[in-house]
Amino acid sequence: MTTHLEKLQTALGTALGDRVTTLVALGEITLEVKGADYYGVMQTLRDDATLGFDQAIDLCGVDYLNYGDGAWDGQRFAVVVHLLSVKHNWRVRVRAFCADDDMPLLPSVTPLWRAVNWYEREAFDMYGILFENHNDLRRILTDYGFIGHPFRKDFPVSGYVEMRYDPEQKRVVYQPVTIEPRENVPRVIREENYGK
Repeated sequence: MTTHLEKLQTALGTALGDRVTTLVALGEITLEVKGADYYGVMQTLRDDATLGFDQAIDLCGVDYLNYGDGAWDGQRFAVVVHLLSVKHNWRVRVRAFCADDDMPLLPSVTPLWRAVNWYEREAFDMYGILFENHNDLRRILTDYGFIGHPFRKDFPVSGYVEMRYDPEQKRVVYQPVTIEPRENVPRVIREENYGK
């Protein structure tokens, strides 16, 4: 007797062949895809009648810099997509690695699932991952003049600039970050009858 997960794994293997690497852990399937095969695999996942992944639930960027305490030797940036097949009640995770660490680029899957539009914009804004043929790739969470991508692991914790409202100029101004070092001394409060 085959389980639900085994049926999905067989259907994925038949439809996708050697374009993906299949990982099974904790009762979930993850497909690893090369950037060059990303769009084709995603289109097959949606259009193949035996799979029918008609909903994209989530898309997010990942930065693998210093992953595994520096033991990671693969590509730095990836995109992870969670898909759902309502007809078959299947879920699958797809992870696609960007070929170039200096300019992470993947094709946009907004023609396949319109719902990923804002998710791709978020991955661009936070990680700097570019999505080819995205019709409106611009920042979504940070200011248009923001410098850098704040979820990258090499982004400084305090950022590059800070903004504040200047009442004399009557506008928002940007200035270099200024951090005054301070010493934090914890205050310990002990009550004599605590716990009695």
